[in-house]
This record gives sequence, structure tokens and C-alpha cells, in this order.
Amino acid sequence: MVRYVNDKTGRFTQRPHYEPTELDRECERIIVRFLESLYGKAQFPVSTEDLKKLIERDAEDLDCYADLSRYGPDVEGLTEFQCGQKPLVQISSELTENDRRENRLRTTLTHEYGHVYFHAYLFETMHSQNQLFQTNRSERVVCKRDSIVSAPETNWMEWQAGYVCGALLMPISYVKKITTDFLTESNHYGPIASASSNGIELITRVVDAFKVSEDAARVRLLKLGHLGNERGKSLFS
Repeated sequence: MVRYVNDKTGRFTQRPHYEPTELDRECERIIVRFLESLYGKAQFPVSTEDLKKLIERDAEDLDCYADLSRYGPDVEGLTEFQCGQKPLVQISSELTENDRRENRLRTTLTHEYGHVYFHAYLFETMHSQNQLFQTNRSERVVCKRDSIVSAPETNWMEWQAGYVCGALLMPISYVKKITTDFLTESNHYGPIASASSNGIELITRVVDAFKVSEDAARVRLLKLGHLGNERGKSLFS
């Protein structure tokens, strides 16, 4: 169960602290149930169009052709929180219009969904309690390229959205199955060095299974502890 701690950023009095296991569990529940509602079963990789449908279900509007240049050259996503309404989500048109950037589009969509699902109520509560939210006012979270997949934990809101990004695209039980099968095949136990041949092969398998970038796959595997400092090479060595 989520617990609340003091928000050192000053944005809120208190903010939610999620353990990674809590985010993994909730994100897998969200994406599996959503896919089951559409198709009767969950299969991966989830399509980009289905990711858009997920946001459209829980947001007021999704604009995938937004011009976000006024917020900076490296801004790729934005979530705007409105009093009494669902959030608005904007994705840079540069991601949508360039087929070569689809993996980046997918991670940005799921990152923004992390804000929609896990953070919208915080802004609503804050403004309701403080009575600061006028009809024409809103709060925006601007998401830069470098924080989409991996943000420092000191930036808790971006860190949570980044973790949600990986957990939605690569649900934990599905990643664990791929990893377990690979460890069995390679007679390996414990974490795998990411730059090793085994590490590269495992990353490739996750990339193929979930239609993500190598960077997103590597970050996800590192966070789950499947990549790291090797303790041994083989079950039989």
C-alpha cells in the first residue's frame, strides 16, 4: 500500500512513495486488464494505437501532434492537470510523424500515462484544499527527453512516471519469464553484465518481445536486477 512522505521539492506538502514492487504490480494489472477488455486476452508487444487508447480512456484529451518547442528543444511530452477535469496529454509531433522514432513515441506515451494515472489526484487534492485553483488555471508537468525512461530519484514525479513507462510496456511477470528461460538456456545464475554477450542477447530478446529501444530494455532489466554485476557464470561452473 502506498505511503506518504514529505515532499522535499516543495510542490506538495506530502507526496506518495511507491515501492517498485507496488508499481510493477499495479502497472501489470492496468495493462493486462485493458488488453483483455479489448481482445479477451493480453498479448505483447502492446500496439502503439492501444497505448493511445489507454490514455484516451483516462485523460480528457490526447494530442499526438503538439508543438512543444516553446518549452525547450528536448521536451517530448506534457501533461496538463485541470481542476474538475481529467488531464490533457500532449506528445511532440516530431515523435508521431517520424516512423523511426516509434519506440520513443511509445515510451513517451506510457510516461505521460504514469502522470495521468498516478499523479492527477495530487493536483486535484492540492488545489481543492488550498482553494487556489480557479476555472482558468492549470498545472503542467513538462517531460524532457532524458527523463522519459530514467530520471533521478530526487525528481520523484519523473522517476515514478519513468518507472511506470517500463512497467507498462514490459510487465514484470512477462520479463521474468523471458529472463528465466534465458538463464536456463545459458546455464547462468544471478545478474548478467549488460555489456557481456549474454547481456546483449537478453536485451535483444526484451527489445523483440516488447517493441522497445535497447536503452529502455536495458534500464528495465537493470531496475529489476536481471542486469548487474555478475556473481557467477554457470549453474554448473
